[in-house]
Amino acid sequence: MRRLLARRLLQGLAVIWIVVTLTFVLLHLAPGDAFSYHDRHIPAEVIARWRHVYCLDRPLAVQYGCYVRSMASGNLGYSISQQRPVLDILIDYVPRTIELMLVSLLVSFAVGITLGVLEARRRGQIADWGTRAITLFFYSMPDFWLALMLVLIFAYWIPIFPISGIEDVINGPTFSWGQHVIDHIRHLVLPATSLVLLTCAAIARFQRSAMLDVMRMDFVITARAKGTSEDAIVRHHVLRNALLPIITLAGLALPALLGGAVLVELVFSWPGMGRVTAVAVGNRDYALVMASVLVTSVLVVVGNVVADLLYALADPRVRAA
Repeated sequence: MRRLLARRLLQGLAVIWIVVTLTFVLLHLAPGDAFSYHDRHIPAEVIARWRHVYCLDRPLAVQYGCYVRSMASGNLGYSISQQRPVLDILIDYVPRTIELMLVSLLVSFAVGITLGVLEARRRGQIADWGTRAITLFFYSMPDFWLALMLVLIFAYWIPIFPISGIEDVINGPTFSWGQHVIDHIRHLVLPATSLVLLTCAAIARFQRSAMLDVMRMDFVITARAKGTSEDAIVRHHVLRNALLPIITLAGLALPALLGGAVLVELVFSWPGMGRVTAVAVGNRDYALVMASVLVTSVLVVVGNVVADLLYALADPRVRAA
């Protein structure tokens, strides 16, 4: 297990380095920088001084060296657009993105696995065809369009949920602790629902396929021949073995959720890193964009390492490999 963890961590560090380096090169090869659209009243020598301070007036290799030295010292840089250290921005916004991702991931797998089991047990029946058609309908929709439709339905036509932010800024100061929790959950419902509807269809189809594969195996046929009830077979034999591939899918679902969260956070004004990154890209805020890419890469690598470890715990053959 320790050797497996060491290999996965080394691979993860290599992936993070490659992603961050490629992002750095692509950002700096694009024309312009954060000072390209400055106020015309600012003297050119002041702009030149700013570029020198932020290491933007030097060759690309030198700029990369400046970035690496800054990272090695634990300094993520200074956000030009927000006029504050990048680390402070991450402390404010990363927990909100992680909260949205975790809630969406847990609900997606709970709903997707349940639907997959239902579809496998009702294969070829109306329940199977109906649930697959409905989930595929949502899965085929663009993420921003689905988010906008949820806003239209549940904020305008049936106004039961708030559409922006994480709390009621007007009445929030008068809320008790319990009211704050309820208000926060209400603000979380629509963005989380958008991500759940986009991902649970793939999870359900994956679970259905895994269930059908296990149902054809000899030990399941033997259990039926011994007179074991179908519910017991599904719970104790089929589902436990069909869940192994889902662990791998969990590691792959995190990048998809992070990608969808950018537009979802923009639509619902959710104060997370997706929204901050989109604004930073428009402002050519190099330090903030690089920090966002770094955090996203770390989250994806950690998710995949955890999935690998869980798979190794569930399947002894992986530990022996």
